[in-house]
Amino acid sequence: MEQFAPPAGEGAALARLDDFLDRASAYPGGRDRPDLDATSGLSDHLAVGEISPRVVWARAMLRAEVSPEHAAGIGKFLSEVIWRDFSRHLLIEFPQMPVACCRPEWEGFPWRKDAPELIGWQRAETGVALVDAGLRQMWLTGRMHNRVRMVVASWLTKHLLIDWRVGLAHFADCLTDWDPAANAMNWQWVAGCGPDAAPYFRIFNPERQAEQYDPQGDYRRRWLAGFDGASYPEAEVWLQSIPPAWNRGPWLPGPPSMLAKGRNAALAALAQFRATISET
Repeated sequence: MEQFAPPAGEGAALARLDDFLDRASAYPGGRDRPDLDATSGLSDHLAVGEISPRVVWARAMLRAEVSPEHAAGIGKFLSEVIWRDFSRHLLIEFPQMPVACCRPEWEGFPWRKDAPELIGWQRAETGVALVDAGLRQMWLTGRMHNRVRMVVASWLTKHLLIDWRVGLAHFADCLTDWDPAANAMNWQWVAGCGPDAAPYFRIFNPERQAEQYDPQGDYRRRWLAGFDGASYPEAEVWLQSIPPAWNRGPWLPGPPSMLAKGRNAALAALAQFRATISET
């Protein structure tokens, strides 16, 4: 929505970069915290070409020289810029990355292409607080904190066993900072089928992730009307923005059993997949 859109243009991008570099020393410790403004916030500007990685690199390196107290944080930040650039190189070498598993044997994994739970995920109605908060943030702002993106993607591909390409397409529809290479690489990383992927059995526990990275619940309260008895303006705007047919009221958690049930289903699917691979 317009009220959540960041300032546009090259000047705004450079100002955002300079503001971030002024506080870059906090980046390594805060980059995974969606409740904090610790990241650069440059993803939209990079995605639409308002600033280039080369400009980011040059200005950041200069700041590290003149402000050594920020050098460690800037170094960590630039490693993430490299990771983004790495995704571009992967896409050049493997143009099918948005539609095909980088490791071809994973095309045989028993992901579901569709499922009743998919609509609940797309509508941010999974009953998992961190997952729904991230999806609602994306619905309103076109952005989602990267730590939360991993949790949201893991929930879809592992707890719900839905194909990563379905999630990739939804992100492509919703994200204003959507990048074809980074989006594909990161979805494959979470799903376990990428060239440098997290092992499939690494299944994010959204409750533990929330405890660690949103310890006071500020991020979840901001986006979930009714979470912890709170009602922040952003959460109310989400309720006003959705189609009336959704008929949504205050956010409600799902049954606790769904965490273990989803994890067990994912591990069973992995065992089935491994058995199939070993037979061929």
